[in-house]
Parts: sequence; structure tokens; C-alpha cells
Amino acid sequence: MTDSSSSGTGSQSNHGGSVDVHAVSVTEPPAGTAPALPAGVRQAHEAAVARIQRAYAAVPTGAKVRLAKRTSNLFRFRDQTAGSRAAELDVSAFSQVLHVDPGSRTAVVGGMTTYEDLVDATLPHGLMPFVVPQLKTITLGGAVTGLGIESTSLRLGMPHESVLAMEILTGDGEVVTATADNEHADLFRGFPNSYGTLGYALSLTIELEPVAPFVHLRHFRFRDPETCMEAVAKIAAEGSYEGHRADFLDGAMFSLDEIYLTVAAFSDVAPWTSDYTGSQIFYQSLRGPREDFLTVRDYLWRWDTDWFWCSKPFGMQNPAIRRLWPRRYRRSDVYRRLVAFDRRHGLSGKLAERRGQPAREDVIQDVEIPVGRGADFLRFFAADVGMSPVWLCPLRLRSDQAWPLYPLAPGEVYVNFGFWGMVPLPPGRADGYHNRLVEDEVAALGGHKGLYSTSFYTEEQFWASYNGPAYSALKQRYDGGGRLAGLYEKCVRGQ
Repeated sequence: MTDSSSSGTGSQSNHGGSVDVHAVSVTEPPAGTAPALPAGVRQAHEAAVARIQRAYAAVPTGAKVRLAKRTSNLFRFRDQTAGSRAAELDVSAFSQVLHVDPGSRTAVVGGMTTYEDLVDATLPHGLMPFVVPQLKTITLGGAVTGLGIESTSLRLGMPHESVLAMEILTGDGEVVTATADNEHADLFRGFPNSYGTLGYALSLTIELEPVAPFVHLRHFRFRDPETCMEAVAKIAAEGSYEGHRADFLDGAMFSLDEIYLTVAAFSDVAPWTSDYTGSQIFYQSLRGPREDFLTVRDYLWRWDTDWFWCSKPFGMQNPAIRRLWPRRYRRSDVYRRLVAFDRRHGLSGKLAERRGQPAREDVIQDVEIPVGRGADFLRFFAADVGMSPVWLCPLRLRSDQAWPLYPLAPGEVYVNFGFWGMVPLPPGRADGYHNRLVEDEVAALGGHKGLYSTSFYTEEQFWASYNGPAYSALKQRYDGGGRLAGLYEKCVRGQ
């Protein structure tokens, strides 16, 4: 891939060496309690809650329910015929930020609010959510019920760990407020990784952290996975690398001997700022120069313009096509809609068949592996799957308690490996071959994988990994009538 040594829009002469700038110190704010909503906002929200509760109650017994959402970041594509028979709930009233309180560093947010809108509401106050997942149209409710991650996750955990309260429409049709210490504490802790099978988040109260205007990035290359994982463990222990504070940490593997970690920190000044929404492509910039600056907003959305590297199949990394493709359409949700269109009509499959190309398999997954086994996973993946690049995003739970349905161990450092693309199937192998290899290896290494994409677990394997007894108890209490699909049915069978 092309070395992007000329990236950036400012003083390019500064890119070659180390730049000494003043970086602000950002500390984790104490948990706060948001004040009451303004009267008009509260009344409008209460009316919207009453409407959706009535609409849910009106759905005939036995009918499937789905949310009428504008966007999706799931890669379990619904059967369109079956989906047309489902009752759709209008959730548009829950797609806005209800209140931001700079004093307590908290916000009350509709569950269907995208992170793009959430960030736009908080940044003017000098604040941001603790963890901002990398794609603009991921919703806050989706990141909590389906889990989310980003480069603050080593420092601040996962999005659900900064939630103070959740207002949830349960499968039984009740609207409850769940907190860590009230009568619905079991739902509060069990909602993450439930994927809307226990209920839907109508609003969430979340913590925010202060930001600086800029982010200072430093890219470090590693020649083998072992050395890279040792560096992750060191950063986790010390909060810095080679004297550089790690407010943010992620990276990418291009090959086993070309792996990068990006150690980034808030900064109140920037000698230059780069722009990766134009001709330059962010992931290519990891290969050089070593140092970079972005505005805080551009940093949060650095991956969205090219959907990490997944814009390439659309020709978006061809300079001529990139110049013609309007900037407003260089977004992950646009590419995702193109993929959905292709799936509906089978266009790429028909084209490949016409060209006599071998069958290919989608391998679209995010997995969490203990850092001590991370090198083993990368070596397995390079040998048995062979896809690159691979995203690396270290994380550690902020909580000292495990979350029941995604039982990562408190205090342990993990690395999320994300890989999204297609690989040729070996002769005689059926679709799912590579995905099953990944699932088996993840289990062998003591990890877990996200459920936003295809899964091939048997029911026994699934519940052994995702705490079947705890889920069963929650399902009985909050959706005893089974009005919503079960977790296995939704995430493996695709219902």
C-alpha cells in the first residue's frame, strides 16, 4: 500500500521528526448525576415514551417486532421477506440529545441518537463521551446493548461502563429505569450484549470527559506480534510509551513484520493539522510520517471516511474516483448501504461467477483476546485467514465487576482485533469455513467475539460463552412472554 508521507494540510516540514508541544493533562472525571431535564424537554420525552409504549402494546401477540431505524451497523442482513412481516416501532423521537450538563459532565441522550449527533452536542461544551465508537452512525443504545470500543477503551473501558442510568422499554412492555443500585440493577448489568432481546433503551444518562482542541498522534512500528503485544502490556501498566502519554491507543497490522501502534494524547496546540476527509487516507498515514495532529473531532472520526480501509472495493482509494466522489458521501453509512444493496441483489456474487472466480467468504468480525495470547492470534490469523489489514484496539474494563453477558475479566488487558472483508474459500470448503476457524481459535485463547456479524456456534457453545443461566433469568424477568427474539435466535439464527 502507498506510503502517505506527504499527508497533512499544514507545515509538512515538521512531520519528519519529533515535535515538542504542550499536551494537556486529562483525568477521568468523577461520576456525576445529571440534573432534571428542562421542563419542555421532559414533557416531550414523556409523551414520546407513552406513544411507543402504546404502539408496542398494540403489536399482535406472536408478531415479530423490529425498530424502524434509518441506519444499521449490523452485518447480519435480514431476510427482506421475513422483515416485511414484522411490526416496526417508530423510534425517531429517541434520536436526539436531550440535555448536556457541563457542571456534572453528564448528558441525557435518546437511545437511538447517533454518536455523530452526540459528539456534535458535547464538543461545544469541551466534552466528549468516554468512548466514541469509530463510525458516525453507531447509536448510543446500540453501543450499549451491542457493545462498542475505541482507542480510549484501555483507559476508560467500554461505552456501557460510563452509563449512569438507562430508561428501557422491556420485552414485557414496561418502561423501567435501571441503575447500578436500584431494583433493576440486574437489567442494568445484563443489558450490555443483549442486542435488544430484553428491551430497547429509550434514554441513557452518561458521563462525559473534558477534551482539548487537538490530538497529537505518534505511530510506532513493530517487527513482530510479540514485541507489539509487550508494548501494549507496558502501556497498560504505565499509561505511556517512550515518555508519551496514552490518552488513546489503537493500531493496525499490515503483515506479521509490519504492525503499528498509535499512541495519542490530547493537546491544546498543534503545529499543523492533517485532513483525512479529502485526498489522504488515514490508515495509510500510519506508515509514515511518525507524527501527526488532528482536531479532536477529526480524530474521533478518522476511521469513518474510509470505513477503516473498507472503502477500497468501491474504488474510493483510487485518486481519480476519490476526486469525483462527493466528500459528503465519503462515510461509513454510505458504504454500508451499498453493501446492503449488493447483498439484496447478489451483484458481486453473480459477477464473480461470470468471471470464473472462486467462491469467497465474508469474514467480518471483532474479537477480544487476552494480551498475553494476542501474538498467538495474529500468527494464526495470518496463516489460516490471511486478510490484512487488521485493526488492533486494546481495552480493559473500567469496572471491578464482570458484566454478565460478555464476561471479560476485570483488571485483565485484552486486545480487540477487527477484520472485515472477503477471502477465497479453499477447494471443497463451504461458506463459514474461515469464520468457524476464528471462533474455535478465539475460544482456545480465552477470548470472546462480538455478535454484530455472522456466528456459527452451536447452542451449547454459545451459552457456554455468553452466560446462558444469567441470560435465561433476565429473559424470564423482563420478557417472560418471549415477545422479543432470544439472544441465540437473533445473533446466530438471524431472526
